[in-house]
Amino acid sequence: MDNVEKNKLEMLAKKTWAVVGVTPVPEKFGYKIFNKLKSHNYEVYGVNPKYDEVEGERLYKSLKELPLIPECVNMVVNPKVTLSMLDEIHSLGIKYVWFQPGTFDEAVIDKAEEYGFNYVYYDCVLVALDSKES
Repeated sequence: MDNVEKNKLEMLAKKTWAVVGVTPVPEKFGYKIFNKLKSHNYEVYGVNPKYDEVEGERLYKSLKELPLIPECVNMVVNPKVTLSMLDEIHSLGIKYVWFQPGTFDEAVIDKAEEYGFNYVYYDCVLVALDSKES
């Protein structure tokens, strides 16, 4: 089993997640991932400075505002925003980061390596949770 696969299994076992890029738009991945994690009984916090809530669930402007430090952060934003969030993730001591497809580039992965994160990329949490069901 390679590192990414190992990280994926470890992350799916974590029960407290933050999703960065949650949106009230049902067609968008930020909405789908947030709701899929909740439907699988994860404790999930949404982060997006553009919105206050999604379906009655409070959203937070940053990870620092969350009522607790999540075990895992799922990124659903563009690579530039992802890169800017890595310092905050690191400063909070969070070790697990899931980069959804399209949310990372070489600079993001280099910085994740530099910080020693356990990370997943090129893999979608929606697919991983669906395969966990079967």
